[in-house]
Amino acid sequence: MTKHNSYLFFTAGTLALSALFASAYNISEYKAGPAVRLNIPALPDSTQKENSFKPEKLLDARKLNAELTANWTTVTSDTAGRVLIKGNNETPVLNSFTTRLRAERFAKGRLVLKSTARAAVKVNGKTLITKATSDSTLVSAESPLNLDPEADYEIAVDVLGLPEDKSAPEFSLEFIPADDFNDVNVISGPNLKKRVSPSTTMIGERTSQLRLSPSGKYLISITREVYSAKESHWRASLIETATGNVISNGISVHADWIPGKTDAYWNSVKRNGVYDIYQTDVPSMRSRLIAKGLPDDNITMSPNGRDIFYYDNVQPEKENGIMHRYKNPDDRIPGDRDRSYIMRYDLNDQVATVLTYGGPSTIIFDFDRTGSKLLYASTIQTPDHYPFYNTTLVEMDLNTLKTDTLISRMESGITNAVYSPDGKELFVTAGPDAFGGIGANYAPHEIGNDFDGQGYIFNIAKRSARAVTKNFDPAVIAGSIWNYADNNIYFLAEAGFDKNIYKLDPKTDKIVKLPTEAPYVRSFSIGENEAEWLAYIGNSFTNDGAAYLLNLKKNSSKLISDPLSELTDGIEFGKMEPWNFTAKDGTVVEGWYCLPPNFDASKKYPMIVYYYGGTSPCTATFFHLYSPQVFASRDYVVYVLNPSGTTGYGQEYSARHVNAWGKRTAEEIIEGTKLFCKEHKFVNEKKIGCIGASYGGFMTQYLQTLTDIYAAAVSHAGISNVTSYWGEGFWGYSYNSVAAAKSYPWNNPDLFTKQGSLFNADKIHTPLLLLHGTEDTNVPIGESIQLFNALRILGRDVEFITVQDENHVISGFDQKLAWQNTIMAWFAKYLQDDPRWWNELYVK
Repeated sequence: MTKHNSYLFFTAGTLALSALFASAYNISEYKAGPAVRLNIPALPDSTQKENSFKPEKLLDARKLNAELTANWTTVTSDTAGRVLIKGNNETPVLNSFTTRLRAERFAKGRLVLKSTARAAVKVNGKTLITKATSDSTLVSAESPLNLDPEADYEIAVDVLGLPEDKSAPEFSLEFIPADDFNDVNVISGPNLKKRVSPSTTMIGERTSQLRLSPSGKYLISITREVYSAKESHWRASLIETATGNVISNGISVHADWIPGKTDAYWNSVKRNGVYDIYQTDVPSMRSRLIAKGLPDDNITMSPNGRDIFYYDNVQPEKENGIMHRYKNPDDRIPGDRDRSYIMRYDLNDQVATVLTYGGPSTIIFDFDRTGSKLLYASTIQTPDHYPFYNTTLVEMDLNTLKTDTLISRMESGITNAVYSPDGKELFVTAGPDAFGGIGANYAPHEIGNDFDGQGYIFNIAKRSARAVTKNFDPAVIAGSIWNYADNNIYFLAEAGFDKNIYKLDPKTDKIVKLPTEAPYVRSFSIGENEAEWLAYIGNSFTNDGAAYLLNLKKNSSKLISDPLSELTDGIEFGKMEPWNFTAKDGTVVEGWYCLPPNFDASKKYPMIVYYYGGTSPCTATFFHLYSPQVFASRDYVVYVLNPSGTTGYGQEYSARHVNAWGKRTAEEIIEGTKLFCKEHKFVNEKKIGCIGASYGGFMTQYLQTLTDIYAAAVSHAGISNVTSYWGEGFWGYSYNSVAAAKSYPWNNPDLFTKQGSLFNADKIHTPLLLLHGTEDTNVPIGESIQLFNALRILGRDVEFITVQDENHVISGFDQKLAWQNTIMAWFAKYLQDDPRWWNELYVK
């Protein structure tokens, strides 16, 4: 294939957008690539007619990508909308053109190609139109095309000229809307900035894990790139920390560092249903087999390098027959009777031994630095004793196999524990009531929020603990590291919308926030024998999965990779701004708002309010479909807030979640919505929508029983009846051990009825969309069914849409897109006074 550049275009140096209110939208501007000469394949036997070659097959010869088209020439059609191409070639010549098409609202219509030559039109990479003939005049070929609001449609036109063609190649391309969609504004142009779409949050490449070597000299970076619903690819790279040089791009994505004084990593290879474990030394990259025939590759290497630990996963005997006895509330959960016990594989003797067995599962928490002691935990369910679970922490001497129970049956769940460098203390993360409530700081409330993680230093010899985060507002996340080199404790903690890395000095209990380049740190890694480098993965409202290295001595970060930038560089994001308000009771409620791209302060915009309210904070992230950028891209102002009950703002704030089920939290959402409209005149206060999922779905429903300020509401997997959720959801009663601590339908019936939307359904007048996965085991689908029935009986405006075979979180790629389109079509109907998209989806 050779390139040929002598063809004729009408060129233009600047972007010209076709924004026409007419019956046909002419797509007039393109990027044009160099013409490419092609060949007609040879025919081995001229007498054979079978499988004759069709010239139109050459239309698919050029494979396009963003890098290829970046420097193409911008061309514009003539006044008749035609692009003229030089003809009379001696060989077949392929000319390719790209542009972008977007509609402000949903538009149903046709894409019409007119061409003298053979031509094909691809939309978002899929061939939509093929014209297989060469003609002396323009001949049409077309296909139906529906445009979702503010969604980018990548258009590629390939035109094939053959020596025997009767006329020079030319073409035009139009979008012709259906009769009811002539008012929709459509724009096009190859340099048109892209908008965020639901798929933007799902596709592309992101850093998934970072793993620093023990010395900190080397880093394993693991990324995942998602192409489509069925295609994704994992990659792993070995990087030299100081220089950023890539040593190898070909290591296993399962590779992880072996603890100890040398830098070596292990990886697994599966053969005949079992796993062989290999060790690779760095930087020599020499590999050797160290273990053979392990039943599992979910392994942990001992710090002394002599042992591998893994789990013996024990399945219960299957029950036969049609009758089944449940032993406790969690017994309904698939896998509740499964057990995992700790195994040790001696690398010298090549012998596997059982370390724990019988009773509840045992989970490895940590090893001391010498590898002679193992810290593990087990949790048992106590349905007849609040808070229904307790955790025991045990230390095992790996030389004698003797065990020592360090913490027995703690009721405030332990989420993690790690050894100090000298093995004499532990850093334990648990709820505020752990260790007898020494870390509790939630007065005047009687009960704290057990989801609000706290940190404790536990002295093993004295069996005593001290609370080190009692007056520290951020909520501590499991996964802390007590570094051997500097004796500091590094941990993640939620701080409102942000998640930060903190350093705790165990000598003074002083906590310092580390400087990072991203507001939301997903995870971090630090070498066990060094205190110079820390690697972390950073997110923000407009990015996801960027990899950084933080120099702990200089307190400065450097970007290692930003793989998602290839996808996001051409996107026009909405501007994000913080906005807090002070509620009537003096509470400061943190929030952010996002403006639409091309924001015009002189206009009035509809607004969408998003919240969770179920104690976890809304976050400064981009990887989910509730991202404010997704909604803002459809020309909405988006207001996101973290009302009372949210973790990350101190124990008193989070304790407001307990025994509330919407009290105070709902009032703050309503108050914040009203104040935001008052202070921002660009919001149309008559066109406000609200949305939430799970507890946020409950909140959506409950809000409508209190106010009529919302013009439309969306509840995904929402709870309408606290009692039925408490009794039927897999985790309903255990979640309520916090949300309704020590309250039950028999001792606090008002909480379990009056705080639900079902018992207040007659107060709901806002158009309400109920969404639910058909297989939801967390919040059973009956929560939406019963409210739907009630509102239909009351004659209210309600819709109930189910997502087939999906659980609590919609996880399927195509299902997510259909789910998101349903939400946006509902909001378009009521907030933009445009029901056409909704009608196309559901009213046919």
